[in-house]
Amino acid sequence: MSLVYLSTLDLPDAWFDELARRLPEVRIHRFPMGSSGVAPEPELLARAHLLHTSDWFPDATSAPALRGIQLDTSGVDHVRGTSLWASDVPIATLGGIAPVPMAEYALMSILELAHRMPSIHRLRDERAWPGAKDRLADLTPRAIAGATVGIVGYGRIGREISRLAAPFGLRVLGVRRTDESLAAGSSAEKFDTGRAGGVDHTAGVVPLERLDEVLTQSDFLVVVVPLTDLTRGMIGPEQLDRLPEGAYVINIARGGIVDESALRERLRSGRLAGAALDVFDDEPLPASSPWWDEPGVLVTPHVAGLAPHYHSQTLDLVVENLNRIAEGRPLLNEVNRVAGY
Repeated sequence: MSLVYLSTLDLPDAWFDELARRLPEVRIHRFPMGSSGVAPEPELLARAHLLHTSDWFPDATSAPALRGIQLDTSGVDHVRGTSLWASDVPIATLGGIAPVPMAEYALMSILELAHRMPSIHRLRDERAWPGAKDRLADLTPRAIAGATVGIVGYGRIGREISRLAAPFGLRVLGVRRTDESLAAGSSAEKFDTGRAGGVDHTAGVVPLERLDEVLTQSDFLVVVVPLTDLTRGMIGPEQLDRLPEGAYVINIARGGIVDESALRERLRSGRLAGAALDVFDDEPLPASSPWWDEPGVLVTPHVAGLAPHYHSQTLDLVVENLNRIAEGRPLLNEVNRVAGY
């Protein structure tokens, strides 16, 4: 029996041509929801074995042949609550596509914040050239070597951040969930395009229960956990107050994990020195948001995870998972519904 692959993504023709070349026995069907908004015909949906989608999810009863869902996202918070989430159809994420660009973004943010770039950008916008005394007082960089980076969510991205941090003399502490019981019933195999392999380098990695210990030592706090019931609001007022005075917060995870109001209060009071925020509670970030003009803050429009080799890497992942479906093996990047990611 030939597998039926159904995509709702507006990918280039060349992407599908290559998929057909590599898996000629797979029947490929395209319904780019972003451009047409037209849902696949019920007869086709009923025959689909792999649904490749971003944010369109049919009722589970309308897709009885499904053996897998390949998401075009790393997070799954938008899938929870759907009938497909409640079904037994395996779901795979896009995780592992972006460890390198996200780690580069994190290191870029550390360097920009340490070198007072938010203040320098403001001076540029004002076309103001400060005098020598003001430059020395306000623009002298924060020392990088010997500073501690705390990474909340130490997985593929965290390992890549650790690899990049080492040459700068940064000390890395990672926090990750370690409950082995959560692994039951899902594939442990993950897609990973990072350059760090499985090496933790010089990072000290501790379980989630020791988060407070890491916070008290983190000159730079990088948040990269998935958004789940456990992580929603994880970095709130109490956690922010455990950071050393003058620390920086970098959020490349999801809105809803860091308490934005509490963070803004501590930035304005001077308790924290700055932040780099790529994700927000409300996206797109409204033009009226105070974050656009907040001193000491780098604001970017959810771009940290954009991967330069997205098309080729995504194709590799889809081909692998179609082969796994054909062979009856667990999907690569299969979501653990108990853990929520």
